[in-house]
Amino acid sequence: MQFQNRRAAGKELGRAVAELAPIDPVVLALPRGGMPVGFEVAAALGCELDVLVVRKVGVPSQRELAMGAVAEHDVVIRNEEVLALAGVSEEAFLAGVERERLELARRLEMYRGTAEAVKVVGRTAVIVDDGLATGSTAEAGIEALRHLGAGAVWVAVPVAPRDTSLRLGRIVDRLVVLSQPRYFQAVGAWYGDFRQTSDEEVETLLAESRLR
Repeated sequence: MQFQNRRAAGKELGRAVAELAPIDPVVLALPRGGMPVGFEVAAALGCELDVLVVRKVGVPSQRELAMGAVAEHDVVIRNEEVLALAGVSEEAFLAGVERERLELARRLEMYRGTAEAVKVVGRTAVIVDDGLATGSTAEAGIEALRHLGAGAVWVAVPVAPRDTSLRLGRIVDRLVVLSQPRYFQAVGAWYGDFRQTSDEEVETLLAESRLR
């Protein structure tokens, strides 16, 4: 299954999540690519939309490959398998964590501005992204939402590899994945249009969602 673009994927995903009727939902999109998808899922659910700022910590020689992730509230996730295979030292990992924490703080200030974070206590928090690869960023988001007191944590994405889906399925209350291709390659391979989402688009969609 290939999706036309993130908004189209979000509409399909929104229908699938809505059929499961989550109780008192709130959608937390992982910026930047998750925001157009999350916008459509929140529209389908008729619920609030917010960002969940999580930063992938990439392998120094291959930044797109996640060796871990950081999230709000000092959450740090390590992918021990990737760390071992890539031969990354503890010093290099910690340096990557610090770099991404700085970027996380910058994005939080930019996206939220003066608007407070949507409350998730006791609610069904639905993490949405444009797809999963290793799942490290989603895992960091799950831990952050547990820390914030979400009543249930769901993850909903258009596409993810089967092994990642199996692993995340064990630590969330519900996992919704539209497509789990046998040969995954990369998230972008499953989109016709996978142009980078800009910070401005994230801010625009957030502002628009608050007016609904």
